[in-house]
Parts: sequence; structure tokens; C-alpha cells
Amino acid sequence: MIAWLIDFVLHLDSHLTALLVQVGAWTYPILFAVIFAETGLVVAPFLPGDSLLFGVGAVAAVDTSGTLSAPLATLVLALAAVLGNTVNYGVGRLVGPPAFSGRYRLLKVDYLHRTHAFFMRHGGKAIALSRFLPIIRTCMPFVAGVGQMPYGRFQGYNVLGGVAWVSLFLWGGYFFGNVPLVKRNFGLVTLIIIGVSLLPVAIAFLRRHRTHSPAP
Repeated sequence: MIAWLIDFVLHLDSHLTALLVQVGAWTYPILFAVIFAETGLVVAPFLPGDSLLFGVGAVAAVDTSGTLSAPLATLVLALAAVLGNTVNYGVGRLVGPPAFSGRYRLLKVDYLHRTHAFFMRHGGKAIALSRFLPIIRTCMPFVAGVGQMPYGRFQGYNVLGGVAWVSLFLWGGYFFGNVPLVKRNFGLVTLIIIGVSLLPVAIAFLRRHRTHSPAP
């Protein structure tokens, strides 16, 4: 599974082209399922997100059959991203109160109150910006649900962040994915996209680790 994922990411454009040839218009529901799972299931943060969108845009730009349309792909995948976060939020809101009822020692009610206060102050910005951070974007809507962020406020930033995320990466691939230098080094470019996306998460982790490390 891991080897397949690595090969898929490194040769994303080739795999997407092969998928398009094999299944045609069924490519849309397959891509929908991947983006929905990556954003909607807390157990699936390992699925490709940014790199997949970039690859879809690059393949759509050169698809002479017209099967893979960049505008339609943007609409379908933005919908997948929004619905994924909505389901994730709903699960968090459903399991939050029972989990933090005081029955479990590690899940203190105080944590729930702090989470709720955080999303009342910064929730909208966090939901929108988390779209551009792998792993974080999978967890953030769930935590927003646990923290009982108001649904209307969540949904507004959910739509804003989802549309912006899909549009930026998909159309970035559409316009730049077939530039000769990029096309010749597509695997490397994909790794750079993943690395840049993960950089803020790594920096935050290191800062937190340094803050909590005992002084020498």
C-alpha cells in the first residue's frame, strides 16, 4: 500500500492519464471520493490532496478528448472538499459531548470549553487556512465540531477555504503543470508541493517541542 502510494505520487500525471483512458468520465467520482475521504475522514490524512489537485489540472490541460474538464473538475472537487469537511464537523459535534462528559479521565470537560472558546475567537480563520495544511485540514473540522463552533460560521469559512484550495492547486496545475521543466520533473515538483505544504506543520511541531522541552 505504501509503495503504491509513493509510486502514485511520484508519477501522478501518468497514473491520472491512465485512469482517464481506462474509466473515462468515471474519473470524476473516483477523484471526488479521494478528496472527500482526505478531508472528511480523520483516518485518511495520508491520501494525496494538494498534489492530486495539481496533477488533475495538469492532465486536464492536455486532455484532447475533453473528458476531463478543468472547470467541471473544480466544481466537483470543491463540492467534495466542502462535503468532506461538513461530515467531519458533524461527526465531531456528535461525539464531542459524550466523549467529554467527564466519564473519561483524559478527556476533561475543561478541554472542551477551551476548544469552544478558541473557535469562537479564531475558528473561521483556522478553518479556512487549515485547507492548505495537510493532516491539519483533516483534523480541524472534526475539532471544530467537538468545540461546537456555530454551524453557519463554520460552513461559510468551509466553503471559502474549500473553493480557494481546490481552485489554487487545480488551476496552478492547469497553467504550469505542462511547462517543459515542470513536466520533465513532475515527480520532484509533486514532492516539493508536499514538502512546502507540510513545512508550517513541521515548524509548529518543532516550536511546540522546543517550548515543552526541559531546560538543560
